[in-house]
Amino acid sequence: MLGKSPLLGMSKVGATPGHSEQQMILTHDLGTTGDKAAMFGDDGTPTAVITVRYPTAFGPGGRAEQSPLDWWDAVLRSTRDLLERTGTAPAEITCVSFSGQMMGAVFLDGRGEPVRPAIIWADTRSAGQCEHLLGRIPMERVYELTGHRLNATYSLAKVLWVREHEPDAYAATRAIVQAKDFVAHRLTGRLATDPSDASGTNAFDQVAGVWSEEILEAAGVPMTLWPEVVPSTTVIGHVTPEAAALTGLAQGTPVVIGGGDGPCAATGAGVVAPDGSAYTYLGSSSWISLAADAPLLDPGMRTMTFNHVVPGRFVPTATMQAGGASLEWISEVLAAPHADLLAAAGKVEAAGDGLFFLPHLLGERSPYWNPKARAAFIGLARHHERAHLARAVVEGVAMNLLTGLRAFTGNGTAIERIDAVGGAAVAGEVLRVLADVWGLPVRRRTIVEANSLGAAIVGGVAMGVFDDFGVAPGLSAAEPAIMPDMIVHERYIREYHRFLDAYARLEPWFNEH
Repeated sequence: MLGKSPLLGMSKVGATPGHSEQQMILTHDLGTTGDKAAMFGDDGTPTAVITVRYPTAFGPGGRAEQSPLDWWDAVLRSTRDLLERTGTAPAEITCVSFSGQMMGAVFLDGRGEPVRPAIIWADTRSAGQCEHLLGRIPMERVYELTGHRLNATYSLAKVLWVREHEPDAYAATRAIVQAKDFVAHRLTGRLATDPSDASGTNAFDQVAGVWSEEILEAAGVPMTLWPEVVPSTTVIGHVTPEAAALTGLAQGTPVVIGGGDGPCAATGAGVVAPDGSAYTYLGSSSWISLAADAPLLDPGMRTMTFNHVVPGRFVPTATMQAGGASLEWISEVLAAPHADLLAAAGKVEAAGDGLFFLPHLLGERSPYWNPKARAAFIGLARHHERAHLARAVVEGVAMNLLTGLRAFTGNGTAIERIDAVGGAAVAGEVLRVLADVWGLPVRRRTIVEANSLGAAIVGGVAMGVFDDFGVAPGLSAAEPAIMPDMIVHERYIREYHRFLDAYARLEPWFNEH
C-alpha cells in the first residue's frame, strides 16, 4: 500500500540514525505541494525533515482541488520513513502536532470519509456565491466579525459553490473541516479544529471564539456542519490501533490539533508577541504578518486578521495569492534553474527600466481581493531578456506586499524589522529587493521549516515540554540583516506608484473577462 516515498529529500541537523536520547515531537505540515514531516527534539532542535509531494488539479474558472486521501497517504509514507531513517522508536514520540494549509473545504460524510475532492485555498470559482451572500450581509459586517473580507478564497464561499453546483455532494456532507483536521481525525477518530484554522473560514466570530450564527444564518448553512473548536494546544485524542498499524506510531501516542500554516509560521519565526517584529513568509502564497493583542481592522479592508495559535493573540496579515508561486512560475516558463535566474536578476533593473510585473497569477487577496485579477508584464521592450523578466517578478511580489505593510504602519503599528522565512527566503537577491522596496531591515531566519517548528512549539507547550510560547524567538537564529539602501528605496517608491496605477488601469479589463 505504501510503496516507495516520492521524497524531495531528507535533511538532518545534529542527529544520526540510531537510538534517540530524548523525547521527540513529530510534526506534519500539510502544505499546498506536499506534506513536510519533521522530527524535533525536546529542546526544539530539528533532527530530520522529509517531504512527500501530492498533486493539485487545476482547471477552468479557478478550480484548484486536492484529494484528502493523498494527504493521508503522504502522512503515512513520511511518518514511516522518518521513523526508519532516524532510528526513532515509536515510544520515543512525545506527540504528533500539525500545521496545515488554510481556507479550504474538506467535505466529509457521516463516517468521516470525503464526499468529493477538497477545494483548497487557491480555488476562486465561488465569486458569484460571494456576491449573492453580500446581498444578505454587508461586507463591513463580515470583516468586523471575522477579520476578513468575504471572498472566494475562503471556506464559506466554497461551501456555497458546492451547494449550488453539486447538490448531491452537499446533501451527503456532515462536516466541513481543514486539511490538518482531516488527518488528525484519521489518527484519532475525533473531529475538531482550532481557532487559527477556524478564523480562515469566513464563518468564525474571532473575538467571541465561536462559529458566527449571524453569518451562517445569512448563508443558510447549518452550524452543525462546522466542527468543535478547541485551543491549538489541545490533545484531541490518541493514535488508534488502526492508525498505529498504518503509520508505525505507537498506539496511544498523543495527537495535538496544532494550527493553520500562517499562525504556525508566525510562531516558528518567533512572532508571538507585539514587540515591533514582523515576518514575511515566501512560500507558494506569501504574506507579511505580525502578532497583536486584538484584531487589526483596516478601514480599507486591505488586510486580514487570523487568530493566533497563542491563546488570546491575533495575527494581522497581508497575504497575496502567488508570491513564491510567481518565482516558481517564471523559473518553469523560462526553463532556467531558480538560483541561476535570480543571480542574473540581481544584476539588472526592471522597474527602473520601465518593466513591471503584476503578480496575480491566481487572482488576488491583499490588497485587491479580486479573484478575477490576473498577472501581466507591462512595459516589455525588445532589449529585455530573461533576467529582466525575473527581476520584474521579484519586484512585483515585493511591491504588492508593500501595500499590506503600509496598511499596518498607516494604522499606527510600529514595525522595526522583518524576518524572512520560506523557500524563497534563501535567495539573497530576493531579500535585497525586499529590503530596498520596503525601506526596512530584512533578515533571514535560519529555520529548516517555520511552519513545522511552529507546530512543534504548539505540541511542546501542549505536552509541557515548553513552559509557554515565549520560548519561540530563541529556537531559531537570525542572520545579519540586509539594510535598505534608502536612495534606492526612494526610487522604488516612485516606481511603486506606477505599479499601483498599472493595476488600477487594468482592473476594469480583468473584471470584464
